[in-house]
Amino acid sequence: MGFKCGIIGLPNVGKSTLFNALTKNSVAAENFPFCTIKPNVGMVSIIDDRLYKIAEIVGSSRIVKTFIEFIDIAGLVKGAAKGEGLGNKFLSHIKDTDAIIHIVRFFDDLKVTHIYGKIQPIIDIEVVNMELCLSDLDSCESQFLKIKKKINMKNLFLKKELSLLEKCIAHLKKFKMLRTLKMNQEENSLISHLRLITLKPVMYVINTNDVSCNKNKNIEKIYDIAEKENAKVIQLSAILELNSVNSYQIGNSKFMDKLEVRKSVLDRVSLLGYSLLKLQTFFTAGIKEVRAWTISKGTTAIEAAGKIHSDLKKGFIRAKVISYTDFVKYKGENNVKELGKIRSEGKNYFVRDGDIINFLFNI
Repeated sequence: MGFKCGIIGLPNVGKSTLFNALTKNSVAAENFPFCTIKPNVGMVSIIDDRLYKIAEIVGSSRIVKTFIEFIDIAGLVKGAAKGEGLGNKFLSHIKDTDAIIHIVRFFDDLKVTHIYGKIQPIIDIEVVNMELCLSDLDSCESQFLKIKKKINMKNLFLKKELSLLEKCIAHLKKFKMLRTLKMNQEENSLISHLRLITLKPVMYVINTNDVSCNKNKNIEKIYDIAEKENAKVIQLSAILELNSVNSYQIGNSKFMDKLEVRKSVLDRVSLLGYSLLKLQTFFTAGIKEVRAWTISKGTTAIEAAGKIHSDLKKGFIRAKVISYTDFVKYKGENNVKELGKIRSEGKNYFVRDGDIINFLFNI
């Protein structure tokens, strides 16, 4: 299962720069709109110290981390929902992601032009979010008309979807993101096939020259926007992050003392993306390898088994589960077993973050 975070924003705000810093790639990041035409894709490992502690106890020879996929998507402009710029291509790429990293430009650089001639972070956010709302509005209205033409009023699901679409359309017409519209799990499921952009969880990245610059009214306003949308916020300098990455890779000692700071910032972006998607990790452990597996919260034992291999799901018998805390506290499976702290769980057990699982199956 791949979890995808799309990096979006206006042109020339630092999307490709942050993507390169995160993924240690070298995609083009130039001073002109639509430098990125096709989306760039990179994988970033999730730092999880628990892997190393488990491996030390077990004596594993290999550690396999879990990853998030980052996608650098072309810049958005006014009128994108009507086809301006890369328009529909841009929006379709966002629809394919699970979460969004929205980069907002705060940095001044005479060599990097702003597409609208002036750096206005809040207005920039409004431009992007308005286009996302218009895109979703078009999708909802199209679906509404489609159902209206063929609806059989005895079909309860279609009636529910039609009613929900009416609420979504009214919300979007006010240019409010759908993630601020309170919907239950059933309602989310009803319209999940539309892949609506403004339902996706968002992280706002404040891209500035100076990461210590916090006394800015616009920065405070972004936190206010994020709070209303249940979004996350992180502040960084994408170009400084990239310079640190490049300097470290070539062994430039001048930047070595900045390595820990760089790592902490980039890890925070990855971990926030992990949190945005409401993901968790379980582990499998043996002499050959210790591996982290990414699953959504609420995943059952049989679904987690299928994450590893379809045969495990097909022939599932039960899961032997040890909590990470017990595994570390009692120094491994044998001691945990002697203390009677290995649990035998069935297929409907909800896997918890940090569970170390051995799946028993029969094919």
